[in-house]
Order: sequence, then C-alpha cells, then structure tokens
Amino acid sequence: MFFDHFNYWIFVILFVIGLYTVMSRSNLIKKMIGLSLFQISVFLFYITMGKIEGGTAPILIDKPDVIYSNPLPHVLILTAIVVGIATTALGLALVVRIKESFGSIDEDEILSQEDAAK
Repeated sequence: MFFDHFNYWIFVILFVIGLYTVMSRSNLIKKMIGLSLFQISVFLFYITMGKIEGGTAPILIDKPDVIYSNPLPHVLILTAIVVGIATTALGLALVVRIKESFGSIDEDEILSQEDAAK
C-alpha cells in the first residue's frame, strides 16, 4: 500500500515540513524556504495527478482504445512555477529591505523593536 501511493506520501511529507517551517521559525529566510517547500509539494501533487499510467500525449490517433494523459495540470504548474519564483524573489527582496531597516531578519527581534518604538 505504501509503495502504491508513494507520490502522495512525498507530497504530504513536503507539505507538512513546509507548513511546520513557516509556522515555527522566526527567521525570515527560513520562512521563505518553508514557503518554497510548501509550493513544491503542491506542484508535485498536481503533476502526479495529471499522469495516467499507460497514457500517451493527446495526439489524435485512429486507434479507439488509446488512453490520453491530460496536459492541463502540467501547463498550469509551469505557470505556477514562474509565479512561485517571482514571489520568492519578491519575498527575498523584502527580507533584504527589512534587514536594512531593522538590522535583523528575526521576526521576534523586529517585533520587539517596533514595540519599543511605540
């Protein structure tokens, strides 16, 4: 049973590791890494859902018993990868600006500095 659904186990493990990293760490770089793992797990899930065992590319053939794989999940994931890279780059740029402004990338230190400024 475990090996029949190996891709789902990988998805769940990466999903949980990414979610745990985002929620438990106060370092902003580690949070960005957790978000990336979270995104990668969703990408893998969609890619594996789009693959059909024994399926071929959706090119019309005159054989009536041909099984086709759906290419839509793969196309959507290509777009999501580009958007994910852009949001990760934006997040890292924001971390650099936060480091310049507060002198730290630790969320607890930033919040304590903001509370002290009030």
